[in-house]
Amino acid sequence: MNTMFFVMTVASLILVTVVSPDSAFSIMISGASNAISLALKLCAIYAIWLSVLDVMQKVGMSRALDRLFSPITKRLFKGEDEKTREFITLNFSANLLGMGSAATPLGIKAMEGMQDGSDKATDNMILFMVVNATSIQLLPATIIGLRSSYGSASASDIILPSLIATAVSTVCGVLLAKAFSLTSKNRKKDAPALPQPLKGAKLK
Repeated sequence: MNTMFFVMTVASLILVTVVSPDSAFSIMISGASNAISLALKLCAIYAIWLSVLDVMQKVGMSRALDRLFSPITKRLFKGEDEKTREFITLNFSANLLGMGSAATPLGIKAMEGMQDGSDKATDNMILFMVVNATSIQLLPATIIGLRSSYGSASASDIILPSLIATAVSTVCGVLLAKAFSLTSKNRKKDAPALPQPLKGAKLK
């Protein structure tokens, strides 16, 4: 795979420098300027929402959200402590508002709380990853902001289709994760026990 990417990179550089260097370099410069412009727009959007999440934590709204979502989080993520569930709730809240990047540090803290000391992902960690990958979008703020910045006449039209699509994907993901978790547990229970050597028996 590395060899293939190396060959593709070398071939691309040769084509750029030999075939049409003028157009290639102009496209590279315009692409860089567009990337910087997009980064600044996203920075403004995330700065606002990260500030909102920080205020929520300081005034205690995160605990209120935890109590609101506790029937769901306790049922889905059994055995986790209150602090971990609080980070899970904040992560869910950020994803509901369409702030994927803002939800990432909260998700990392939740993952750290769900570790069991082994080098393998627990069932709760796998489920948490699935929920984050599908993530219900109640208000896709990032997409709305980008559509608005690029001159969309109705930037918020995406709300309902996004909500329906992400709700369906989240429900399917949770059901599949739970089904695989139960299947894995049943296989471990049904696995035959390894024979134990008899006392006094010499191993050859």
